[in-house]
Amino acid sequence: MLKVAIIGCGKMADNHAEIIQRIAIAKMVGVCDSESLMARDMSERFNIEKYFTNVQEMLETVKPDVVHITTPPQSHFELGKICLEAGCNVYMEKPFTLNTAEAGKLIKLAEHNGVKITAGHNAQFTHAMMRMRELVNSGYLGGKPIHMESHYCYDFGDVSFAKALLGDKDHWVRKLPGSLLQNIISHGISKIVEFLSGDNPIVIAHGFTSSFLKNIGQDDIVDEVRVIIRDEDSTTAYFTFSSQIKPSPHQFRLYGTKNSLIVDDDNQILIKIDNKDYKSYVRYFIPPFQYAKQYIENFKLNLKKFIMKDFHLPNEAALKTLITSFYNSITNNEPLPLSYKEILLTSKIMDTIFEQINTN
Repeated sequence: MLKVAIIGCGKMADNHAEIIQRIAIAKMVGVCDSESLMARDMSERFNIEKYFTNVQEMLETVKPDVVHITTPPQSHFELGKICLEAGCNVYMEKPFTLNTAEAGKLIKLAEHNGVKITAGHNAQFTHAMMRMRELVNSGYLGGKPIHMESHYCYDFGDVSFAKALLGDKDHWVRKLPGSLLQNIISHGISKIVEFLSGDNPIVIAHGFTSSFLKNIGQDDIVDEVRVIIRDEDSTTAYFTFSSQIKPSPHQFRLYGTKNSLIVDDDNQILIKIDNKDYKSYVRYFIPPFQYAKQYIENFKLNLKKFIMKDFHLPNEAALKTLITSFYNSITNNEPLPLSYKEILLTSKIMDTIFEQINTN
């Protein structure tokens, strides 16, 4: 049985606790927050025996095997370092750290102490993404993708919500090196990184403030980003972040030498694009029928998972898959759900994006 603790008792911690309590090999033994009321409230709501306001005290008292860090990113490096030095495995919410240098130090420390660390890139583990990965591994694309397109967008909602969200100039999101972007785009970047071979891709980024934010006086926030990525083996990718595209897409497209794939994470749909050449007018009838058939198959699969109680909101299902995989890697010495190379390269690409946007 893994003893699990959480540092940071906000909304994200609740999501983690709900998942952890559904995993048979895990037991929550403590929560910690600098605000005593937050820690105590969470311990009572989730029936956790002990709560703390001091991290070191919690580690020494309950001796957790795994610690989930769900605090603002500015504290990730120091908290991760303390937990790793105490011999704990660490699940670090995204963004993993403030920069690649911090990420590299934590990974080296984990390896030195014989423990494991992972990042909260749960968008990699939705049902649709898992099915996509199976098809790619089976050779459906004809090898690794030669081009990818990742759309990971955000909807501010109406003007009043956007003003409330962005109005606090001292909010921790604004103090990140990449501001709003850094708190979100790792999900979309990590999808691309999984299929990159090299360690030093070419990255060209352009960011700007939308007219929507300018009109409400938030012209210091970049909410539109377009990125081109080229790997050392000439694999290419586009990444798009936007607050204005409606509906806000969370899609991933992979183009291969044989066939291609589309993952729609919002609706948990996976579509295969077969490389078939139809003669004459037949192309206007058979492909639409085949696409309709695929959508029906996606509907049946989602319905089946729902009936079997294996279908939650995409992010919840993905979070459970990621946490379970991480725990299995600890208890059964299985491979990590996210390689250290993926975590580092995601951070490296993000650093480059922010540097280029800030320079421009």
